[in-house]
Amino acid sequence: MSAPESRETHPNNAPGVPMLMPVWLERAQIKYFNPLVKPFSKWMPGFAVIKHRGRTSGKDFETIVTAYRKNDLVAIGLMHGKTNWVKNVLAAGEADIRVGRKDLHLVNPRVLPAGTVDPALPSVPAKLAKRQGTFVADIA
Repeated sequence: MSAPESRETHPNNAPGVPMLMPVWLERAQIKYFNPLVKPFSKWMPGFAVIKHRGRTSGKDFETIVTAYRKNDLVAIGLMHGKTNWVKNVLAAGEADIRVGRKDLHLVNPRVLPAGTVDPALPSVPAKLAKRQGTFVADIA
């Protein structure tokens, strides 16, 4: 019998982008919370849905995130580490996101490592960036 997966050995735990959530909580969120919240996410403050294509499957996906906007920049804290949606958007170089009632097209996606100080970030992600990686993209 193998040992249970830990945050340190999880594939989302990447250099500069630590996975801060326990593995069991991530699994519960994906399986139970996200499907429950997704239908309401467009009306819930702070929630957004990012649309991306699988880098190997080519399948379209929608993932619930907490996105923050400042001018022509969108920032998303990566408490779960470098997840598949992040890898998919980085590989594609673009994505669409629905924030509130606005559909936005994102370009120039990048990941800022934990500890980054960047005055261009919205205030909440700027504070969280001390401990977690941050996904950032420009609005086209």
